[in-house]
Amino acid sequence: MSAELLITTIEKLYKLHRSLYEMAVKKTEIIKVGDIESLQNMVKEENAHISAIRKLEDVRQKSTIAICQDRENPTISDCIEKFNGPEKDTLIKISEQLTETILDLKEQNYLNQQLIHQSLQFVNMSLNLLRPQPNSINYGPPTQKKTNSTSGFYNSQA
Repeated sequence: MSAELLITTIEKLYKLHRSLYEMAVKKTEIIKVGDIESLQNMVKEENAHISAIRKLEDVRQKSTIAICQDRENPTISDCIEKFNGPEKDTLIKISEQLTETILDLKEQNYLNQQLIHQSLQFVNMSLNLLRPQPNSINYGPPTQKKTNSTSGFYNSQA
């Protein structure tokens, strides 16, 4: 099997991951604004991208297995070793771009996760402030307020 299928698959994976990264950046702004409807639409779009990435990942795995039949679970790096010339250079370049984009996406998703976590903490705090606090429940006899025996009564010892 030639490197062409592997190269085109990795290029498609790169484009999808790049698009997913751009969506994650937009999602950060949506989270900051608090637009739930736009956030839901963004999640639907992301799911479509993830589905396409899974399908391409299956193709990539089959391609790497066909190229590196001597390995059990070959990687792109294993395949790069099998080629020389422009195919090797192209595979190196596109795999580095893909790796860099995946790392950027991972960082952006972590930021979004932190923003959502902070938003949920704020919502919970706000709800706790709005809810009435229950009276504390004590077990045992009720305590009576001590009154000063000299106040309000005639002190005969004086």
